[in-house]
Amino acid sequence: MLRFKCVIAVVFLVPRLSIAQDPAIAGKPAEPLVLSLKQAIQLALSPEGNVSLEVAEQSVRLAEAQSEQARALLRPDVEAGVAGQNQQLSLAALGFESIHIPVPGFTFPNTVGPFNSFDARLRVRQSLLDVSAIRRSRAVASGVQVAQADTAEVRDQIAGQVARNYIAMLRAESALQTAAANVRLAETLAQQAEDRRNASKGLGIDVARARSRVAVERQRTLEAEIECTRTRLQLLRSLGAGLDTPLQLRDPLAFTAVKPLALAEALTVAFHSRSDLVALERREDRTRLHEDAIRFERWPSLVGYADYGALGTTVPNSVATYTVGVAVKVPVFDGGRRQARRAEIVAMTRQDQLRARDLKAQVELEIRQAIESIRLTGQKVVVAEEGLSVAREELAQARRRYEAGVTGNLELVEAQAQLARSADNHTAAVYLHAEAHVALLQAMGTIRELGQ
Repeated sequence: MLRFKCVIAVVFLVPRLSIAQDPAIAGKPAEPLVLSLKQAIQLALSPEGNVSLEVAEQSVRLAEAQSEQARALLRPDVEAGVAGQNQQLSLAALGFESIHIPVPGFTFPNTVGPFNSFDARLRVRQSLLDVSAIRRSRAVASGVQVAQADTAEVRDQIAGQVARNYIAMLRAESALQTAAANVRLAETLAQQAEDRRNASKGLGIDVARARSRVAVERQRTLEAEIECTRTRLQLLRSLGAGLDTPLQLRDPLAFTAVKPLALAEALTVAFHSRSDLVALERREDRTRLHEDAIRFERWPSLVGYADYGALGTTVPNSVATYTVGVAVKVPVFDGGRRQARRAEIVAMTRQDQLRARDLKAQVELEIRQAIESIRLTGQKVVVAEEGLSVAREELAQARRRYEAGVTGNLELVEAQAQLARSADNHTAAVYLHAEAHVALLQAMGTIRELGQ
């Protein structure tokens, strides 16, 4: 039976997984992929499943790489180099020809060199104090949590899409089975009408009515086959499977009456479980850290640097040289860019707050609608079951009257049509009840529990 495993005490039956392997022999028909709802969600959320999930997971990898880049700015920057060169310099270009030394016969030469120089050096630069960079690094690192929350939201969306497509295919298959049964019944009654006419116990109009009903039921069967094919392709697409994969569903479409969940309880679960709400909270935290980073840019920053190496005309003539220092950078005026960036961050924070408030209102709306839909569709199923029972009894009575020769088959054909409508109404009511449960799980943020 169709049941949902969650706080509303509705679960899907979970049979043992039996997934057929792909055919290894050419020409052998492929075995069907047999899935329960739980297995379908697991397959869609697997690495080989829905491509949208893989795209979302790559955003997490991107955020992790950006976070690593931001942390690298706080680590020492070390580089080494070796340089050797031969030079000849123009002293005139350097201004020496304008210098006069009062020594008889002495003049500066026009050039110096050529001469060799060699320099091998190791340089280190380290940020000693930069509060703004530290805050900025934390803000970028929080982007990983934002990406993870967004990925969780994609998982919820995929699970909800698979659940809806699954029960939609169940409905289509049920409608196809009902239509096929109606065709068989109509053909039986049409043959009965012909037999009665051949025995001079019936009229030609009765045969025409019966054959017309057969045509109608066959048309309904073709429409049901089209819908079944459409829903099967949609389900395969949401699973990330090949569209030519044969598919067989294990869970039947059935109705289970459940006690309605209290609104307050559902809202409490939703506000703690909805991944989109979590993602908005993470965005607010990230924006706040960026604002702190901009504010601390007004503070002085301290940088230490050092280098050590060998300098000389040749390697044997090189001598050890080094430089050690500390630099303080004090921001004075940046043309107002810092203040403008902070105003931008404040506006983004306000946007996130408004989105969160609007999303909470939307969550409450979705939960209220789902709870009410569960209640009303449950009543609709009960009414549809009563109507289906009455339609079956009406058909049985009309058939007995026709066989007894009390009346023609007009009542019988009308009873057939009423039974077909009642069966469709019952299938639609059970489907809407199941869909309402899926909507409630989606609104509460617990839809993935169906795959656990």
